[in-house]
Order: sequence, then C-alpha cells, then structure tokens
Amino acid sequence: MTASPDPQDPQDPPPPALRHRATASLAGRVARWRGAPALHPAGVRFTGTLAVVPAGPALGEPWLDRPGRYRTDVRWSRAAGVPAWCPDGLGLALRVTDAGGPGRPLDLLFTTSGGGRRTRHLPLARGNAMAGPYSTLLSYRVGTHRRLLALTPAPGSPRVRGDLAGLRQALHTGPLVFVLCTVRDGEPWRALGTLTTGPPSDAPPGSTSSYDPYLNALPGLRPTSRLSGFRESAYAGSRSGRSGLPPRPASATGRPPG
Repeated sequence: MTASPDPQDPQDPPPPALRHRATASLAGRVARWRGAPALHPAGVRFTGTLAVVPAGPALGEPWLDRPGRYRTDVRWSRAAGVPAWCPDGLGLALRVTDAGGPGRPLDLLFTTSGGGRRTRHLPLARGNAMAGPYSTLLSYRVGTHRRLLALTPAPGSPRVRGDLAGLRQALHTGPLVFVLCTVRDGEPWRALGTLTTGPPSDAPPGSTSSYDPYLNALPGLRPTSRLSGFRESAYAGSRSGRSGLPPRPASATGRPPG
C-alpha cells in the first residue's frame, strides 16, 4: 500500500509562488502609498554617454566586445527615501539606447556597495556619493560566465553629498566620470568603458522610466536566476501600485507572457 504524501508541515516555509505574490503585494502597497516606486522613490535624472572600450579576451556579448558610444538615460536616486541628512543607499539606473540594436535598449541597475569579494554583493549606505563602487549586487550571465558589473568613480573624483540637492549640484558642476567594470570569481576587476554624466534634467524627483533589467536585457548579458523571482515580483508590484492595475506575472525568462 502506497502512503500518500504528508501535507505541508505548518513550520515549512511557504512555496515560492506564494512568497513572490507576497513580495509583489508589499511592493504595490508601498508604491501606492508613496505615489512613486517602492524603492528609490526620488532621484535626479540626466542624460549621459556610455563609451564601451573593449580590452582583453572577448566576453561573449557583442555590446561589450566592440567599441561604441551610446546615449544613456540615467536616474541617480536614494534607495529608501530617508531624510536628506541621513546616509542612504544610492542607485544609478541606466537605460542604454540601442545597446542591442535599433529600438532595443538595455537597462542596468547599480547600487552603492563594498568592493570586496563578499561586500560587493551587499548594499551600502553612503554619505559621499563618489566614495566607492556601485554594483549590480547580483551576478549577470555574461557570455558563458557569471560576472558582476559595477560603476566605480574615476580616480580624483570630487566629494558629492548623497542627498538629492547634492547630486543635482554635482551634475550642474560636472561632468563626473564612472568606470564600467566587471569581475569574475578568481579574477581581478576588468575595465569595460566609462559613463560620463551630463547636466540634470528638469524632471520632478519622483519621475521614473520604470527601469527593468529583466525586460530590457541582451542575449549575452542577462541577470542570473538567483533571487530573480523576488526582484521581478517587486518590480511588477511596484509598477502595479503606481498604475492601479494588478501585477502582470513574469515568465521564467523574466518577460511578461504573451
């Protein structure tokens, strides 16, 4: 006689689908309350130039393996939206125009982090916006390898206050330069190009373009699946909270179905 499977133990964690729905619901409630994204609710927008300058062996993604210059729409923001006097995690959200060809943008999200093997995966509050790297925190599949991407302030960068007024003032005074780089476990950091800032736009601090690294990725440059379900659910919930529409579920590839 075959025993039927035991019901789920009440102490077991909820299944992934339930956890993802809870994440989306929480992000949606926060976004509705704020009238802005659940995270990084306020920021300064500008248009910069991302110059790709390949060096070393090919990485397996054409966008990174050939030189080019790309218009890049950027939002420099505070993660938690705490009072201006309090250090906050800072983010650089990039939309690289035509990175995958005409009409195919690439979105990349970077957050202030440490630079060590472990700390580069952890968000870090920072009072000086140019005091250290901004990383993707989670790995990307670049070609056939897992890599982390980062933007590091160029040597000699000025001190920039991490509140919105300080960021805006620095962009007016600029330009500022960040080095786009990548690292793989067991290898040193490798420079890939530079991001040069332009003057700030007049867009309100709460305006955003709904950057999404899962929807706007490249075949050879995609976020890995680790924790991707939670991040996709948070993005979907935040979008629905601002639009008033229910979250649209993401497929296994990170793209909305149909």
